[in-house]
Amino acid sequence: MIEEKKILKVLNLYAGIGGNRKLWTDVQVTAVELNPEIAKIYQDFFPEDTVIVADAHQYLLDHYKEFDFIWSSPPCPSHSRLNTFLVPIGNRNIEYPDMRLYQEIILLKNWFKGKWVIENVIPYYDLLIPGTLIDRHIFWSNFTIIPFTLDDTIVMKASDWRSIQVVYGYDLSEYKFKDKTKILRNCVHPETGQRILEQARGIIREENVTQTKLAI
Repeated sequence: MIEEKKILKVLNLYAGIGGNRKLWTDVQVTAVELNPEIAKIYQDFFPEDTVIVADAHQYLLDHYKEFDFIWSSPPCPSHSRLNTFLVPIGNRNIEYPDMRLYQEIILLKNWFKGKWVIENVIPYYDLLIPGTLIDRHIFWSNFTIIPFTLDDTIVMKASDWRSIQVVYGYDLSEYKFKDKTKILRNCVHPETGQRILEQARGIIREENVTQTKLAI
């Protein structure tokens, strides 16, 4: 008898246009995005998902008990190493790091019973809570994430959204959104999202090797 894969109830916070979600299967997703224009693009790409225009930070606090798996990608600019380059030459004012990132880690670590992962950029300061480094991202989770490498060179170097969308498999040509490059750069690579969800489910992937299913 073939065992049916469990349909996970997933909360996708700060969802953007859904880069991390693109390759997920066997999921029932609630996506939360504050910007209505970006939320509309997400809904177009994932019409089966429930998309909510709201403050993701507050939504997490109010609804975390309702899900099996939570992915959160809080705003990253105040943590980015770019701060150390821009501030000395007068291009940016110094600001406090947005500590909602750590609030969410602490909340989920102590109170959430399912699997969770929080993603952000590599910060300019020493990590306050240890995480897992994968390419240009740090991941915090309550399950072991086995590091892997993807070729993100095109995305990191591209200044034109048309190049990035090919890598991520999106077509934004019909949308009037002004800064398409920015919203694409804010995406987590779809394969990164896929691999991390697989690992949360207990699937260990090795390059060119059939996946082995373990207990959820």
